[in-house]
Amino acid sequence: MRRRISALVLTAVMAGTGAALVTAPTAQAASITCDTAKLRHDADVLYQQAARQKRAGQREAARRTIAQADALKHRAAQCDASERNQPGHF
Repeated sequence: MRRRISALVLTAVMAGTGAALVTAPTAQAASITCDTAKLRHDADVLYQQAARQKRAGQREAARRTIAQADALKHRAAQCDASERNQPGHF
């Protein structure tokens, strides 16, 4: 998607019809930042809470807490993968 937008901007600039597009940056519209250390820490806290719930006999609550912790771990892995696979500047 980003390459298509860049190609369209380049085409408009070469055609001379996009004077306003020349001044507009071609960066992404939204930048998402991830704090992977915080995500992993929060997941570890949830795992500990789930263990306490399981010992107290609250198995269903523990299952939900583990699901939340797994989601946080998955999000942290996604953030790491996106940082590793980020393309360089062209």
